[in-house]
Amino acid sequence: MILTVTMNPAYDLTYRLERLERGRAQRVLSVEQRLGGKGINVMRVLTQLGSGARATGFADHTFAAAAAAEFPADFVPALPWVRRTLVISESSDGTATGLWEPGAYVHEPHAVDRLADRIAFLLPELRGVVVSGSLPGGIDDGVPAELARSAVAAGVPTVCDVDGPALKLAAAVPGVVLMPNQDELERLTGVVAERPEAVVRAARPLLDAGVRAVIATRGTAGMIAVTASGAWSARLPKSLAGNPTGAGDAAAAAVIRALAAAREPDWPSVLIDAVATSAAAVVIPVAGQIDLTLRDRLTPTVQVTDLLSSPERGTRHPAQA
Repeated sequence: MILTVTMNPAYDLTYRLERLERGRAQRVLSVEQRLGGKGINVMRVLTQLGSGARATGFADHTFAAAAAAEFPADFVPALPWVRRTLVISESSDGTATGLWEPGAYVHEPHAVDRLADRIAFLLPELRGVVVSGSLPGGIDDGVPAELARSAVAAGVPTVCDVDGPALKLAAAVPGVVLMPNQDELERLTGVVAERPEAVVRAARPLLDAGVRAVIATRGTAGMIAVTASGAWSARLPKSLAGNPTGAGDAAAAAVIRALAAAREPDWPSVLIDAVATSAAAVVIPVAGQIDLTLRDRLTPTVQVTDLLSSPERGTRHPAQA
C-alpha cells in the first residue's frame, strides 16, 4: 500500500465555460465538486493505475467523514474548516484558470503528533509515502521533513512535493526524493534552472547532501531526473493543451509507484511513465484523474535524453524501442 499525506486539503471546484470574459456575468455550463488536495490527487491516480493507496492528513470532521466514505482514508480532524480551490475550464481552447484559497489555521496542539502516530502505525505495511502540498497555518515547516525522515528510516521510499521553507527542510532528509517545479528548484538552490544543464547543476549539491533523487517538473518542457547514477530529461514531442492542475500530482503517482515496485528503479523508464501519466492528466478538466488510454498511447512517444552522455551515444532509451 502507498500512503499519501495531505495537510491542507481542499474541495476542488471546476467551472466549465465556453470562454471566460472578465468584467461580465456569465452562465456556467457545468459544475463539478470533489474532495481534493495534492496528496488526494496522487491517491486517486494511484488507484486508477491499479496500486493500493490510502490518504491521510488534516481535515475538519465533515471532510474527514466524506473522505472515509469515498476512498481509503484516515484524516486527523484538526482543521476548523477546509478551503476550496476553483478551476475555471474554458472549452473553447482548453485554457484553465485556478484560484486557490489559503486554508484554515490549526489550533489543535497535538495535531502533528496524532498524524505522526497514524503514519507510524501504518509504516510496516507501506511500500511508499508521498508528502505533498501546502501547509495550513499553525503547522511548522519542518513537519513534512519529520514525516519523510521517519518513513525513510523505516525503509519506505518517500517522495516530498512541497515548497518554500518546507522544501528546504525536506532537502536535508537523506534518502528522500524531491519533486520541485522549476520555480521551486530555483528558490531552493539559487540557481536559474531554465536549461537542462542548469537543473543538473542545481540538483548536485542536494544529492551530495543525501537526497536520493531530484525530479524537476518543467511544464511543457517535460521533466528532468538527477540521481547519483546519472541525469536524464524526458518530454513529449508535442505538448498538450488543457488543465495543468493535478499534472504534477499524476507525475508523483507514477514516480512513487515505480519506487514501490523496485528497490533500484530504471530512472529513464520512471521519467517516461511520469511524463506520459502527467500528460494524461492535463486533458482531464478535474485534478486527480487521468486518461488511461491516452497514457498508453503517449508512453512510446516520450523522448528521453541522457544529459551526461556525448551526442554521439544517442538519446533513445530501451523502453522506447
